Amino acid sequence: MKIFNLELKKQDGRLRALAMVKWEDCDQPEKQIFIETPDVSGHGLKASPNAFLVGCLIPALHFGENRIAIKGEVCPFLLEGLETVMALMRVWTRGQYRPLLIEPEKIAETRNAYDASVHRAGMFYSGGIDSIAALRRNMLQYPRSHPGRVRDCFFVHGFDIGGVQARGMKYHVFDRGLAAMEKVTAEAGVNTIAAYTNIRHLCDERELWLNRFFGAVLGAVAHGFSSRLDLFYIASSYDLENLAPCGSHPMLDPAYSSHGLRIRHRDADLSRLDKLRIVSGWEPGFQNFRVCLANVEDRLNCGRCEKCVRTMTGLAALGVLHKSRAFVEDDVTPEMFDAFKINIRHRQPFYRELLPMLEKRGRKDLVEVITEKLSES
Repeated sequence: MKIFNLELKKQDGRLRALAMVKWEDCDQPEKQIFIETPDVSGHGLKASPNAFLVGCLIPALHFGENRIAIKGEVCPFLLEGLETVMALMRVWTRGQYRPLLIEPEKIAETRNAYDASVHRAGMFYSGGIDSIAALRRNMLQYPRSHPGRVRDCFFVHGFDIGGVQARGMKYHVFDRGLAAMEKVTAEAGVNTIAAYTNIRHLCDERELWLNRFFGAVLGAVAHGFSSRLDLFYIASSYDLENLAPCGSHPMLDPAYSSHGLRIRHRDADLSRLDKLRIVSGWEPGFQNFRVCLANVEDRLNCGRCEKCVRTMTGLAALGVLHKSRAFVEDDVTPEMFDAFKINIRHRQPFYRELLPMLEKRGRKDLVEVITEKLSES
């Protein structure tokens, strides 16, 4: 793989960082990839070689490229981290992914690699339970003047919205999610920054995305804005007790850091139920979260998919589902579980932790259907 023609362009009131990707050892088509923000000021966006290297590594491994040759300066700290990423991918795929050579045009010198005067933290915000809990916990733990307190929340198009090419770009859905997000970030006193990328389109296979790739795309976007921030938080997907191979993982995300940009996988000490407690105790987040990927009209969450029913069940276990406007529904019934399986993609722990609380609330109907679903092979 070759990554070249890195440039920064202003167009139609937007700023876009661009790079060309040419494959060498497979028949994938040449593609121009980008990271973009609608504010022409750019929020510090730059055409960073670090960004595009991070974004391209997993697809290059997936398609069996022997090397990545990239124009520009790459941080040696990042190169060390990517060796860890490749080793981890080799283990996770049982040798299917072979480590490749990374050949930067130049190794960045420390004094040129980053702006040592930048001390600012940001995070990725999807509108879901993980990210809202991460934002709220950060607010509670860090004083306003601390450089580790979140100042900017990034909402990324090309992730769950606009990531799968066959489903269309759905910009109107993204705008609706952005509006809900701003109700939360305004209360938190942080900036909302929209970012757009097509890096996922290098290979938008679902299993690759979920199990290995999505944390790298977040890392790429973080490096794109590394002139603005030196610390990015990524909210955990699983707690430490229930870790599994995943596109975002405490052994994976920090390895995408450079010397001047730390990427921190946070809150892996919290279970999903712990996070629900945090969100339900913070009214702006509790009324405006978005866990659903169905992207239905006129509501944040469809109330029918697995993610919706799982979240609703957790809130019902806490006795607070009826208090949230994020769902139209104010109760969960056993029939809601008929449409899907729950023993997929390591979701079983999310349900098992709910059983004792549902039992205490007298919801034997839900305990029975969840227990039955968990037993399915």
